[in-house]
Amino acid sequence: MLTVFSDTHFMQQALLEAKKGYEEGEIPVGAVVVSNNRIIARAHNQTERLQDVTAHAEMLAVTAAASYMGGKYLDECTLYVTLEPCFMCAGALSWAQLGRLVYAAADERKGFMIHGKVVLHPKTTVAYGILEEEARTLLQQFFREKR
Repeated sequence: MLTVFSDTHFMQQALLEAKKGYEEGEIPVGAVVVSNNRIIARAHNQTERLQDVTAHAEMLAVTAAASYMGGKYLDECTLYVTLEPCFMCAGALSWAQLGRLVYAAADERKGFMIHGKVVLHPKTTVAYGILEEEARTLLQQFFREKR
């Protein structure tokens, strides 16, 4: 019998990725890509480790998911990410034709929603606020320690 996992379950997995990033000194953002109720890719920010400003969790997860799927389109996939994607990542999600985006905490300063959902592919559905408090607390703790 197939177990159907909830958005909360998959966001918990994204939070585990964010915690890995936190332990490595990266801004703690984690992401997982799900297809058919199964995680096919997972990543956390690696901008410091790779010295690459594009090495956001979302970008790394999308690249891994496309490789797994054997194609560039992720229209049957859901991306769970602990922080609202930035404009760059939202553009990549649009090009990948992501089916569904779920994010935990909003990013009022750099999140894509500053520009509106129009940044994403027209068929991408969006949900947010899943484990928002946990994701926000981890980010706040990280920046408190850095200051």
